[in-house]
Amino acid sequence: MKFIADFHIHSKYSRATSKDMDIENISKWAGIKGIDLIGTADFTHPAWLEELKGKLVEDGRGLLELRGIKTQSIASLRKPRYILSTEISCIYSQDGKTRKVHSLILAPSFSVVDKINSELIKLGRLDYDGRPIFGISVVHLFELVMEASSDCMLIPCHAWTPHFAVFGSNSGFDSLEAAFGKYASQIYAIETGMSSDPAMNWRLKSLDRITLISNSDAHSPPKLGREATVFDCEMTYKDITEAIKHKDKKKILYTIEFFPEEGKYHYDGHRKCKVCLSPKETKKHALACPVCLKPVTVGVMHRVDYLADREEGVVPKNAIPFKSIVPLPEIISEVLGAGPYSKKVQSAYFKMIKELGPEFKILLDLETQGIASPQNDDPLYVRVAEGIDRMRRGDIFISPGYDGEYGKVKVWPIDAERSRGTRDKQMGLF
Repeated sequence: MKFIADFHIHSKYSRATSKDMDIENISKWAGIKGIDLIGTADFTHPAWLEELKGKLVEDGRGLLELRGIKTQSIASLRKPRYILSTEISCIYSQDGKTRKVHSLILAPSFSVVDKINSELIKLGRLDYDGRPIFGISVVHLFELVMEASSDCMLIPCHAWTPHFAVFGSNSGFDSLEAAFGKYASQIYAIETGMSSDPAMNWRLKSLDRITLISNSDAHSPPKLGREATVFDCEMTYKDITEAIKHKDKKKILYTIEFFPEEGKYHYDGHRKCKVCLSPKETKKHALACPVCLKPVTVGVMHRVDYLADREEGVVPKNAIPFKSIVPLPEIISEVLGAGPYSKKVQSAYFKMIKELGPEFKILLDLETQGIASPQNDDPLYVRVAEGIDRMRRGDIFISPGYDGEYGKVKVWPIDAERSRGTRDKQMGLF
């Protein structure tokens, strides 16, 4: 069974998260996007966990299904299943350096979640944020989770971001072994994050055994699925986690990625001074901002360059492919010359979803001729189809993100000065 999964999101109880991140809206937008399996998020938060238990029921296969909830979604779009998940922040000192590492936890049942929470509550509060912070090492966290159930999974989140990631330039490690010690061999996957894609991770031989997965880390319903992972297996907790553990290319078909340049930590830079630097430029300036001379935030590309032991363009034999996307509202936005969340663009977006199906189907599966001709060659549909074709070929225009500032990816050029960013995708997926 082929399905799209997004394991890492946040609920309305996480900081800086939309109040609309409740089960009803998450389910509705999962249908709009075409996501079949989605993380519950934030199972450590007591109020959210109570809501999960009231609105979801275990399906006997390690996943959850809706308990008779109407989502007000488009009728033809099926409702998603859920997998119990949460993100935990560990902030601690190791080897004379402050470490800040975020981890995604997957669990097979509410009873296991209750065991995990009963141990975490001994270490600190769970009710102040959906993504709690603990002053314990990731080794301690791994042991605590696995004592609750060996069926759980710990996956380092957004593995390359500078401030809160296992490989982060400011507070991370140079290897999984340095972070997890004797348990490193039991870390089976990492999350690529918005600012990196699989091709960047392929430059490290040490990650050849690791399954690279992608999730949205969504803080609002429309952001669901901005990154995701596509499976072809039984939709059960065991089959999914076994596919991840064994990096089974027959069961994990590909990941869906941001163009990593759009991530807010792709390049180096200093946002206050509006300075964006390539790794080469940063080295030229000795890691300092050329305007104010303060240290720049070293981004993901620089960090990958530093740890890489392969040249760019090498594809490992067991690599799982990926496809990079531009969200449909952003393509429509360029066509109509209005903001992606404007009434004009949103009206066109939902019209296309109603007529053609979920967003992922439109972006990844439909022939462009099928997009262009549902309304007797409506000019909007023709232009959007052209944009999707350009996206699939990587024929786009890019201004990289840096120091917390999202990059800009455009399907069509907006001025003559924008650098051409045609992407040469190693896998030739399109």
